[in-house]
Amino acid sequence: MNDENWKEEFKKWKAGLKPFQIKLLEEGAQSQNQQWLLNDMWCEWKVLAVKRKLNKISGRTLLIDDPWEDKELEVVKLQNK
Repeated sequence: MNDENWKEEFKKWKAGLKPFQIKLLEEGAQSQNQQWLLNDMWCEWKVLAVKRKLNKISGRTLLIDDPWEDKELEVVKLQNK
């Protein structure tokens, strides 16, 4: 986890980046809006990097729930005893 090469790591770790995101990572921001997008990608990289580091420390894959992610609600049926 190194902030200096975060852009390269993010491109490797994040599948399905859009062409404008790749261009932004390679060329840098030219406006405040682009800087916000770049900052958003950096925050996402940081989350991925922390998860990878925790997985490496534990030696196994951890399931870390993100409370901000959209998830389908699961309905649990209780059985009558």
